[in-house]
Amino acid sequence: MNNKIIRFQVSKPLLSGREKEYATDAIETGWISSSGKYIELFESAISKFLQIEHGIAVSNGTTALHLSCLAMGLKPGMDVIVPALTYVASANAVKYCGANPIFADVDPYTWTVTPQLLEKAWTPNTVGVIPVHLFGLPAPMIEINELCESRRAWCVEDCAESFGAKINDRTTGSFADASAFSFFGNKIISTGEGGMVFIKDHEKRALAKLLKGQGMDLDSDRRYWHSIVGYNYRMTNVAAAIGLGQVEMAAFHLSERRRIAKRYLQNLSGLQEKGLIQLPIEPPGYQNVYWLFSLVLKSTNKKSRQKISQVLLNNFGIETRPFFVPMHHLPMYKGEFNLPNADFLGDNGMNLPTYSGLTDHDVDEISDILERVITKESRL
Repeated sequence: MNNKIIRFQVSKPLLSGREKEYATDAIETGWISSSGKYIELFESAISKFLQIEHGIAVSNGTTALHLSCLAMGLKPGMDVIVPALTYVASANAVKYCGANPIFADVDPYTWTVTPQLLEKAWTPNTVGVIPVHLFGLPAPMIEINELCESRRAWCVEDCAESFGAKINDRTTGSFADASAFSFFGNKIISTGEGGMVFIKDHEKRALAKLLKGQGMDLDSDRRYWHSIVGYNYRMTNVAAAIGLGQVEMAAFHLSERRRIAKRYLQNLSGLQEKGLIQLPIEPPGYQNVYWLFSLVLKSTNKKSRQKISQVLLNNFGIETRPFFVPMHHLPMYKGEFNLPNADFLGDNGMNLPTYSGLTDHDVDEISDILERVITKESRL
């Protein structure tokens, strides 16, 4: 069988609420750019759902991270610790400020950074850290906050992959000085392209608002009065309209992720018991939202992941995705770092199809095929 049609994508959005109604209203009323009622409605809806005050809608998750760093006062020459295993935006936001991303290893079981690993990466010039809630599992924010407070450093949560995740019933994004969310098309809820930033300090939050709109002072009596150099990081009203429809369905989308993950965990537990894979965990008190259900190959060689992925796609139409390339292996960030956990996970991690609407039968079929392919590869 050589099926070139992708039957199961890694991720895709489900627009099953009032997204079309709201977006059509934005179009028909002519409010399609960065002004309109849906921006404020979306900000309020997200803030209420997450129980975090004063969300600021922006153009994407990367700009949310950049604004967070700017609001924290990040300047050239300063150091910020970032986990090595993350999407590149976490490091790029630091670099945009002329500062230096310093890479920390991650825990081999949670795949997130820990206070102990942050301490190992700490430098005399470290002013802040950006923990990432990778693939939907929160990093240990209570302990990370304690470390940052003891060292007088700020903390920005990268929540791009953890919308709705919790520690002790408290959502990610509510722990640190600031937090950044992404609403890209493959996220749990989506605006197509979009993001949101939350900042606790009132003055820093006001600065972020000023920066996102080209530095134009909306409180000034003079029109087009730009008090600082800013950026065009605004969300469109159409995107916010789609987002409002999505957040109204957020509980459903989160429950879908939990259902799918539970099914994968049951189906693939045999492979883990045989030592062939490592499945994601959920420590006590933590709620993983399983943005993408992920696993790590354990008893294969370095090239096995690519071979397994190709067989799944070419023979069965099942799309998978590798874990992110660790930051210290990218050309612009390459350096002499001893980060064995990030290296191993980066070489052997795999994301499976995870999206609302994927049926139990679909998950069973994917799991069955995956088990056969991995078992065969492990014997070679």
